[in-house]
Amino acid sequence: MIRDKKYQLLAKPSSESGIYQSILKEETGWQFLNFQARLMKRGEKWKGNTWENEYAVILLGGNYSVKTDKGNFETINGRKDVFSGIAHSLYLPRDTEFELTAESEVLDIAYGWCETDEDHPICFKSPEEAAIEIRGGDNATRQINSLLQPGFDCHRLVSVEVYTPSGNWSSFPAHKHDTRKFDEDGMVTEACLEETYFYKIDKPQGFAIQQIYNDDRSLDEIAVARNNDVVLVPEGYHPGGCWSRI
Repeated sequence: MIRDKKYQLLAKPSSESGIYQSILKEETGWQFLNFQARLMKRGEKWKGNTWENEYAVILLGGNYSVKTDKGNFETINGRKDVFSGIAHSLYLPRDTEFELTAESEVLDIAYGWCETDEDHPICFKSPEEAAIEIRGGDNATRQINSLLQPGFDCHRLVSVEVYTPSGNWSSFPAHKHDTRKFDEDGMVTEACLEETYFYKIDKPQGFAIQQIYNDDRSLDEIAVARNNDVVLVPEGYHPGGCWSRI
């Protein structure tokens, strides 16, 4: 993966309402990935059409109902915030018309989308359907919640939540996924991905430190992220640690 231009790897939230995070491929130089996070008030509607894109909508907090031309869905007893349970996940295939309505006083959602030339079925995934895994050990222990997991019935999207306890490291040991590699049996050993790390931190004084670097160190940067910040990982290794109780 080659970056066409240099750009900031740390994105701060732009507002306290409406679309408060926005990462567009036209601005980053990426080939596929776009990301936004949005706050909505009860009764507020988000209408749209996916057109040539597939979407993954992740419930961060609150409740919503959604009407589409491929089916209607509603969250019931959605989580209060990302630290209070597992997410509902909604996959919208290309050429899908939708209307999403906030059913709680405050609705917090995040969504990513990519251009696709494939058709896949719409899917509304409940928290009970998410695979939960504990990875690492000692101060690199963290919980992985697979929402749109690798192998999910879509084209290009993957969405995973990682709960990292304060003082622990994540994405560790350091790894990368900017080159598609196979082993001698033809199994994929490294995927080629564009990735956003969207941070939610449970204490106002909390922060995360994430390093992004490649083998020749032509990319070697450290980002300090706070609540609602996004760290962009266009290539290279990207270990990080979180501290929220200081």
